[in-house]
Amino acid sequence: VGGLLMVLVQLPSLVGQLRKGRTAGEASLGQEEPRPLDTALLATVLLFALCRQSQTLIERFLASQLPAGAISHLNYAQKVAQMPMILSVMVCTVTFPVVARALAEGDAERARSRVERDLALASCIVLLGTAAVVACAPQIVELLFQRGAFTARDTAATAGVMRVYALGLLGQTLVGVLVRSYFSGGRGSWYPVGAMAGGIVVTSWVGALSIGPWGVYGIAVANATGITVTALLLLAGMGPRSVPIRVRGVLGELSRPVRAALVATLAGALAAARFDDPVRGLGAGGLAVTVVFLLLGRALGAQGVVSAFRSVRSATRRLCHGRS
Repeated sequence: VGGLLMVLVQLPSLVGQLRKGRTAGEASLGQEEPRPLDTALLATVLLFALCRQSQTLIERFLASQLPAGAISHLNYAQKVAQMPMILSVMVCTVTFPVVARALAEGDAERARSRVERDLALASCIVLLGTAAVVACAPQIVELLFQRGAFTARDTAATAGVMRVYALGLLGQTLVGVLVRSYFSGGRGSWYPVGAMAGGIVVTSWVGALSIGPWGVYGIAVANATGITVTALLLLAGMGPRSVPIRVRGVLGELSRPVRAALVATLAGALAAARFDDPVRGLGAGGLAVTVVFLLLGRALGAQGVVSAFRSVRSATRRLCHGRS
């Protein structure tokens, strides 16, 4: 039902675009042929998506060898931990048309600036969420799931897996942002498919080697390692194939929120551990993570945090000016 509603919500816009395309085609009849569908672009996008989704298939296949409950623990951990990544990728989804328009107009500098800002902001969002997930994993899982057949033992196992899985959230976000840069020019590119395939190979081998000694934690390690390798490969390939961002500058900028997230995670874990009640523990840990991350990120000059503070300050001034 949910999938059907997604289609119905988007259908009026699709019909409108098709009508505009038909009208434009009729108007340009005898002048210029309408631009045909780029099958290479379609094929590369679909294959990249297929490779990325196959990561879940590999994890479930490996986890099927483990005792009962392992797949459930992995599934719950992934669903919760992915929320920060989903929120962060929304940023670049909204700005994707800006990058595509800039490339279509030949303005590579504007496209580069937009992608670098998206990377900075999305990384700050996902690292803040990652810090909260790692610091407050037991409280989050207990609050959401611990009832009925889901016992305290399941909570501990799921929280442990979630913490390991969260280590790959930055890589997940970088892949989501960077892959749009490869396809925003409207041309098919096989490099992202190859990078994702390389990450899948790493996931498979690391998972196969680590599942014996570490169990479900080994699968989480494999997931984080594979997607991080894919992110690094996509970063290394930025240039003629996509938007020519400054890779060294991007890595230097990413190090700032990473440092802030490490300190915020420690502060949040200490605050959450002071309370036995999961609600109070989650509240204290989440507040500690947020305050420490934002203050330290601003002190370190993290672009995403500084931009957020600047936006809040501007909105506050406009509000005060409007009231006066």
